[in-house]
Amino acid sequence: MASPAVVRTILRTPAALRPLLLRAPRAAYHEQHHDQATPYGDAERTILSHALAYVPAHGFTQEAITFGAKDAGYLDVSRNLFPKGTFDLVMYHLVTQRQGLKDRIQFPDETMGVGKKVRSLVIERLRANADAGVVWRWQEALGVMSLAENIPASLRELGLLSDEMWFLAGDTSVDGSWYTKRASLSGIYAATEVFQTTDQSTEFKDTEQFLDRRLEELRVTGSAVGNTMQWMGFQGGALMNMLRSKGVRI
Repeated sequence: MASPAVVRTILRTPAALRPLLLRAPRAAYHEQHHDQATPYGDAERTILSHALAYVPAHGFTQEAITFGAKDAGYLDVSRNLFPKGTFDLVMYHLVTQRQGLKDRIQFPDETMGVGKKVRSLVIERLRANADAGVVWRWQEALGVMSLAENIPASLRELGLLSDEMWFLAGDTSVDGSWYTKRASLSGIYAATEVFQTTDQSTEFKDTEQFLDRRLEELRVTGSAVGNTMQWMGFQGGALMNMLRSKGVRI
């Protein structure tokens, strides 16, 4: 049975993020369940990795998957390997970037605090969207992720990313704060990622400043989750309307 402190933590968390808190009983979640093995077979991995190269030009679309299959030497029928269509392509990017985060950034300075490490990890993960050339197509990905049938898997992956970041930052908490930290970081990361898709500043400096404001808000008031989710809700509706106005089928 959950302790009163944990119950209060869950009740204070926005409903959209509660699945992230309820999926694991302890901070040992990472060690026991955080499987780093790829969930993709050889054919799927090959096709999707080639397909990502077409995303900057064609977006997260079935066309990108088709081109990826042809490049990998597979027939068009190989699209049947991906029953969720473009969502499979979005998830492949999310999973592989999360799994690769540990290799993209290390912390040789042992005096660096956990908070600064978390900030560096968020920035590095966001930079990966730019490096992969998908950042200007990410609104399409967010639209696909927001479909009702895709929300559970999208939230779960967001939770895995948050857990990975805290783990890599060296967080060892085992009390009720384990839940709130991961829910807060999930909300902050999601909002910052949406902001990045509209950022026209040099090297996404405005995105970094947006992130810093959210982290400071969390440090000072502890209200980052609620405020961030409200912001995301407004942006999510605007995003869906914008994509549909452009003819994107979502």
